[in-house]
Amino acid sequence: MTPRGWAVLTLAALVLALLLAGALLVPWHRPPAPRADQLAALRDLPVDQVARAREFRAALRPGSYGALLVGLLVALLLGLTPLGARLVELAGRPFGDHWIARAVLGGLAVVLVADLITLPFAAWRQSVLTRYGLSTHGWNGWAGDLLKSYAVSAVIGAVALLGFYTVTRLAPRWWWAFGAAGAAGLVVLLSFVLPVLVEPVFNRFTPMAQGPLRTELMAMAARDGVPVRDVLVADASRRTKAVNAYVSGLGPTRRVVVYDTLLREATPAEVTSVVAHELGHAKQRDVAVGTLTGALGAAVAVVALYLLGSWPPLTRLAGVESVAEPRAFPLLIAAATVAGLVAAPAQALVSRRVEARADAHALALTGDPVTFEAMQRRLAGVNLADPDPPRWEYLWSASHPSTVERMAAARAYARKAGG
Repeated sequence: MTPRGWAVLTLAALVLALLLAGALLVPWHRPPAPRADQLAALRDLPVDQVARAREFRAALRPGSYGALLVGLLVALLLGLTPLGARLVELAGRPFGDHWIARAVLGGLAVVLVADLITLPFAAWRQSVLTRYGLSTHGWNGWAGDLLKSYAVSAVIGAVALLGFYTVTRLAPRWWWAFGAAGAAGLVVLLSFVLPVLVEPVFNRFTPMAQGPLRTELMAMAARDGVPVRDVLVADASRRTKAVNAYVSGLGPTRRVVVYDTLLREATPAEVTSVVAHELGHAKQRDVAVGTLTGALGAAVAVVALYLLGSWPPLTRLAGVESVAEPRAFPLLIAAATVAGLVAAPAQALVSRRVEARADAHALALTGDPVTFEAMQRRLAGVNLADPDPPRWEYLWSASHPSTVERMAAARAYARKAGG
């Protein structure tokens, strides 16, 4: 069988594995959140809070969707015309057109150009956040974080590009197999190292101070059967007033993190409710499941790009002979950009189901729907979240259930518990 034939079979097997993982590991059944309860919850929210949140979200949309559209157009322009190949050549020319220079510097140049073209939209977003009082670190801090982000992305990107194009040179017929394995391995590796190497670049993490709250949280984790070495506090207040918490990492790098803004804005009972939600993610191994599906998705992408990139009409449009050469990197970016936009609603749906399960876990663990609902009100108010966003936007990009959905879930839980 030819390498292409093996690639087709491998792609089918990987897609099947991804579908099975999704079917078996994603909580497709969501806790009840009746629409009548959602509408009642919406009526209970302060009218001025809802109006301000919707005004804020409306102010963000032109920049957010403008960045998506312009980013797509730039990716298509560079990937489906010889412009991208020429840019890669120019980046490698000062170094004698060496393949490493083309692969690493050319690839980073393509990404940088796209980032710089969409930079005004990022500045737009920052101006809106500042105007509405959510951003606290000013333009200097924003620029500093942006440069840090570029630097971290450049390091990770350079390693990935060098590894990928080394494989294409050493195994020109079978690079797709090694590349798929490497992409999957990189996803797993990043899940371990991001919490300890990358997150500290942007925030300082300290153990939660000794006291009744920390004691309660650690006792709750023990009662839940979730091994947590500590609860860390991130100094998020240096850049935002938003409140949040999250769980990240695998094995020894797993951590539950709360923003210092959450400790400042919420009551201890509300913080306990939020951490109970994060314990739900840890107990259900959501980070591990996300890493597994991400690794499978990365492998699928590499094999699909190999098959798609061997289609002559595409390579002719890009002005390249093979998708495996560094000059074809813009074509890969264009294909990945389109695939990302197409997959966005499915990814959002999976995320909402996972978050809804964590909400149900928090309600069951604390047995306190009143505090859970109060916390959702506070989250929406401080973060200026639209409590009931437009349906099209919700289906396209919402990674969490809406505020009114979460409040309705708490009310449904309270009725069931009361019964």
